Amino acid sequence: MQKISIPTLNGQGIKLAAVIHQPVGFDASKQYPAIVVAHPGGGVKEQASGLYAQKLAEQGLLAIAFDASYQGESDGTPRQLENPYIRTEDINAVVDYLTTLPYVDANRIGAMGICAGAGYTANAAINDSRIKAVGTVSAVNIGQMFRNGWENTVKDADALPYIEHGSQARTSDARSSELATLPLAPMREEDAPNEELREAWEYYHTPRAQHPNAPGFMTARSLAQIITYDAYHKAEAFLTQPLQIVAGTQAGSKWMSDDLLARAASTDKHLHLIQGANHMSLYDKQPYVNEAISVLADFFQSHL
Repeated sequence: MQKISIPTLNGQGIKLAAVIHQPVGFDASKQYPAIVVAHPGGGVKEQASGLYAQKLAEQGLLAIAFDASYQGESDGTPRQLENPYIRTEDINAVVDYLTTLPYVDANRIGAMGICAGAGYTANAAINDSRIKAVGTVSAVNIGQMFRNGWENTVKDADALPYIEHGSQARTSDARSSELATLPLAPMREEDAPNEELREAWEYYHTPRAQHPNAPGFMTARSLAQIITYDAYHKAEAFLTQPLQIVAGTQAGSKWMSDDLLARAASTDKHLHLIQGANHMSLYDKQPYVNEAISVLADFFQSHL
């Protein structure tokens, strides 16, 4: 495991904090396939993405987990900005970095993500043909989630107040030194509307997986960009890479994995359902994570 800093060329002057997980018996004189692993919205590399990167390395794949711009140990202000376009660009920037490493085969780079990181990964692959294979776990298209609700029960037009809230937050931010924020997961257990999202509170705010760099909220101004964002935009034409989707049968978010499967142009695309798992189960619960890793490792090893 090696901690590194990745300079980006996205015009923001940001360096990304990342950790490379090397396979057992790593030999820098050889070349390896490499996987970029993107964290959930509100997460950091020390949580789910780091766990998946570590387990992929145990299966012989070099994997890199990183903190998004404005988050974790990465650079950028304002802190906790969740800009979906830069979140996508972050993944492409990590691919840039991997192509410079002599021990990475630039023709065998894959990418995967968890939750919103999965949606951003799909978007990055749509825009970047250097990503040769795509994996997703508990996929969330963050724009869809905020527009349509956790279980797809809200119409697009009914999300207009969120754009208004984000717009108003930009005004208040311009007038004040203290930026408005909004929870990405319930900040208190009693705020959770169901058991699945209560687990989101538990994951981020109890010893289960809490981390000081993952406060669980974003800047409210982020809404103005998120609401109109579609992580799967033009997937019907340009998401042609092999695609392995993993979701839990009990996940309220499963409809976003189904949507990705339906929309992707890839002729080599598969959905693996993990029985009994909900959205959060696939973040860290060992039996479910191990099943997901088994599927993803086989997928990447056979497609890279």
